[in-house]
Amino acid sequence: MSLKREGKVRLRGSMKKIGLMTSGGDAPGMNAAIRSVVRNAIYRNMEAIGFRRGFDGIIDADFCQLYSNSVGGIIDRGGTFLETARSERFLTARGQEKAVQVIKDNNIDGLVIIGGEGSFKGASRLEELGVRTIGIPGTIDNDISGTDYSIGFDTCLNTIIDALSKIRDTASSLERIFCVEVMGRLSGEIALNAGLAGGADFILIPEIEYNFEEMCNTIIKGFDRGKSHILILVAEGAAKAYDVAAGISLVTKKDVKVTVLGHIQRGGSPSAMDRILASRFGGAAVEALSSGIHGKFVGIQKTEIVLNDYSVALKRKHEINKKMYELTKILSI
Repeated sequence: MSLKREGKVRLRGSMKKIGLMTSGGDAPGMNAAIRSVVRNAIYRNMEAIGFRRGFDGIIDADFCQLYSNSVGGIIDRGGTFLETARSERFLTARGQEKAVQVIKDNNIDGLVIIGGEGSFKGASRLEELGVRTIGIPGTIDNDISGTDYSIGFDTCLNTIIDALSKIRDTASSLERIFCVEVMGRLSGEIALNAGLAGGADFILIPEIEYNFEEMCNTIIKGFDRGKSHILILVAEGAAKAYDVAAGISLVTKKDVKVTVLGHIQRGGSPSAMDRILASRFGGAAVEALSSGIHGKFVGIQKTEIVLNDYSVALKRKHEINKKMYELTKILSI
């Protein structure tokens, strides 16, 4: 990976202590990223400080020094052992000032922030206040522009696919329609990818308007020609599964069952892909800071590690792959 020096630069080796934290919603693979950050820091003769509970932990000076054995045995654990939170206090000027003071008082030269868009907003604000930061994308939503994948996305998909396979067994046995609701308040990435991999008949996502009447007619025609079941995957930001199910039942006169997967999508041991991605991201984040690069987040594009300004994630809208969406419609016939 080639790291281009931009902005305020510190001499190589001048960074002696780095902090790290996880923020926002948890994602499988965050622990693997923490492990990588800590051991890469130690390899470069830097101290690693872990803040608990995200930005609240910085404000409260709730931290501990992390050693190599502190992160032993966590690569396969879901969640984050540093814990995470969404901080209302950090949204205030007073909270931000307190966080900066804690960082300065404890001689922390740089901060690695693992999380999603909200976490990067916080990181960008700290940069404006003079704190050197590097972001690592950790969110199951995979909705951050500038990176093909974020930590936790692949594990989340595997969890959903496993559930869909089990639901399909009972759906086909009883010739039923199932509406399965998955996470994705603003982004349909989870529903689209899980639906394609899981063989869903219909996928409802917030980015693309769906035709309810057309869907019901297609369901009726499908059963008329001998389909044994129908699986509908609904992103929570597109509609509520119970509302969709009630409408379909009213039109088709068929029994429609609902499964809301909820927070099961966030948990579980991270997949091999997420462990590898997290390990690479953690290494790249420490390498960037030690090279004097900050104010950016680590990403991956076409298998290569890249660095982007926070503005790429905060100002550029994440685009859904419409060709992939069209493919799912073709494969469901």
